[in-house]
Amino acid sequence: MEHSENKDIIKQPDRRKKPVLPVLRQLSQGLANANILPDVRKTKTNTQKTQDEPLRVETIELSKIRWVNIERPGSAELAWLHQNFDFNPLHLEDITSRLQRPKIDDYEDYLFIVLHFPVHIKTEQVTIASEIDIFLGPDYVVTVTDAKLRPLNRLFEQCKNNPGKRNGVLGRTPSFAVYRIIDVLVDYCFPGINKLSAKLEELDDEIFSSTSSDIIYDISVLRRDIIAFRRIIKPQISVIASLEHRRRTNDHEDMEAFYSDISDHISKIWDSLEEFKEIIESLSATYDSLATHRLNQIIKTLTMISVILLPLTLISGIYGMNVSLPLAEEPWAFSLILFLLITTAVAILLFFRTRKWL
Repeated sequence: MEHSENKDIIKQPDRRKKPVLPVLRQLSQGLANANILPDVRKTKTNTQKTQDEPLRVETIELSKIRWVNIERPGSAELAWLHQNFDFNPLHLEDITSRLQRPKIDDYEDYLFIVLHFPVHIKTEQVTIASEIDIFLGPDYVVTVTDAKLRPLNRLFEQCKNNPGKRNGVLGRTPSFAVYRIIDVLVDYCFPGINKLSAKLEELDDEIFSSTSSDIIYDISVLRRDIIAFRRIIKPQISVIASLEHRRRTNDHEDMEAFYSDISDHISKIWDSLEEFKEIIESLSATYDSLATHRLNQIIKTLTMISVILLPLTLISGIYGMNVSLPLAEEPWAFSLILFLLITTAVAILLFFRTRKWL
């Protein structure tokens, strides 16, 4: 395919100036020799027939700005990126790795951004990190995700189907489009924060009104969610803060105020998580104290019963021996022994009461 025939396609610079990974070089040479067009398709084999699987690449264009969204990239999507963009092979390798650390790489004529956002899995009751890789160029934005970030998918569909929304995202500059994307993803964290806050309030009420052992499980699950949320959000703070002072080539819009607003939002999320961490630790300590108090009360009651029964057992044990004992032959001996047992128990209870042990 001739690049000169389509002005919207980015021209490829001379790759002899920079190293290319052997695997990607072989892949690109093989695709060139096979004369495969950019819309590479993967195939999957069924029992008796082979069906073409569409390339997981979607593009939205407005004026001279393109937004390319790729979900669950595989070898075909990787080859498509390698053919249509002059990305560093190491960055292409990063988007296929399991989970990269959040970062910003400023490489020649584009910016490579890696961010993580929390995704709650209801079936497993756990919060995991979902990665988004962003390539920000002079006239394009490329996003690569694992399809778990629903706000991004929703925003892309809205831009595709709604001209007004498309103009609001892509109508200015690529940097502004990236701001809108990150802003939507950051705002998506607030419903998760609200759910954590509601769960904390429920636990606060249940701790004092219920003695069920399920509270321990609920506290443990909520603490795990808060820890996972904190682990995901903390690295994003420095990455988003550094975006305030970066400006792309041919992109003259001052984005400092916009990214500063995102930094404020991410700081609010972090402050809430810090507060939640202290609250869940306090609730856990409170529950431990209440459980210890209940246990002490039970042990105290059992100890009282044991102490009261001890002399009674001694007296009854002595008069239960098969030996001659004083008053054993008297008809009123049983009544006397029973009176002695009751008097001893009452005396011990009065003693505990005077010492304020009861």
